Amino acid sequence: MSTATPVPETVDLDGDDARHTLRTTATWPLVRDTIDRLRWADGFSHARATAFQVVLTIVPGMLVLVAVASRLHWESLSSAIIRSIESIAPGEASQVFRDAFDRGSEAGASSDWAAIAAGSVALIVSGTTAFGQVERTANRIYGVEADRPSAQKYLHGFVMMISAGLFLGLYFGAIGLGSGWGPADDGAAHWWWAVARWPLGALCLGIAITVIFRFAPRRRQPTWGWLVSGTLLAIAGVVLVSLLLSGYLAASGSFGETYGPLAGFLGLLLWSYLSCLAVYVGLAFAAQLEAVRAGLRETRSVEKIEAGEPDATVVSYAAALRRNT
Repeated sequence: MSTATPVPETVDLDGDDARHTLRTTATWPLVRDTIDRLRWADGFSHARATAFQVVLTIVPGMLVLVAVASRLHWESLSSAIIRSIESIAPGEASQVFRDAFDRGSEAGASSDWAAIAAGSVALIVSGTTAFGQVERTANRIYGVEADRPSAQKYLHGFVMMISAGLFLGLYFGAIGLGSGWGPADDGAAHWWWAVARWPLGALCLGIAITVIFRFAPRRRQPTWGWLVSGTLLAIAGVVLVSLLLSGYLAASGSFGETYGPLAGFLGLLLWSYLSCLAVYVGLAFAAQLEAVRAGLRETRSVEKIEAGEPDATVVSYAAALRRNT
């Protein structure tokens, strides 16, 4: 159970209030309280759960994309996807993904649309479940204990998947597939694509994260101005994670040899976990900024601690917390 304090709704405030709050609040206490809010919301565990669901979405999504690209004779796209995965899973580990992609290509070559349809179903189910987990994490960060009713929650997750998920896919296409996905036969166009894919990817990522921040929690969110600071922080975190992990895997020639066939999945899981964590840090920052504007600086709820039938140590902690507040 999350013990983060519920954030009061501030739907009547605008972006000017957000900028004023950000300017008049000390930076270090706000950053510290953001991490505390994420910790009391059990955000690190939720990030791991989300990362697992993201990987379960990426794998069938790529298989379907490779199969469709092969069926439509988009060899450049298929090759770019394979090269991208090989950069995440260097060495012999990339053979795991290459074998899977070869099967996807064979399915397309034999006009086996049934295999593509089955992969699409897996993609939809995994993506909807992933965004259901995103809603749960967002609710806990804001101190909301109850998610939407099951049918509404997963319908909402499906809508989020085909909206925010689409822009996340475009971000991965622009950044993850690298400069290999472009008009290689045209030198100038190829150079422009290699440069333009970075701001294009950042724009797609920003739209996706903004949609998640605005519509994922089960509460009335404030105006866009209240969310932009958390969105920018999340974008910077995700891009930084992608760059650092890419550089580490490129510099580490022993990664694939050390982990063997599991290296591809481990690299993908690590990237997914750190990226999800960066997004949740940005969301926690936006939540804590709103809480500060409402006059609530404490990040852990005494009422939630005492309602959970705590032991003597937690009772002492709650008593001390009450005295401090």
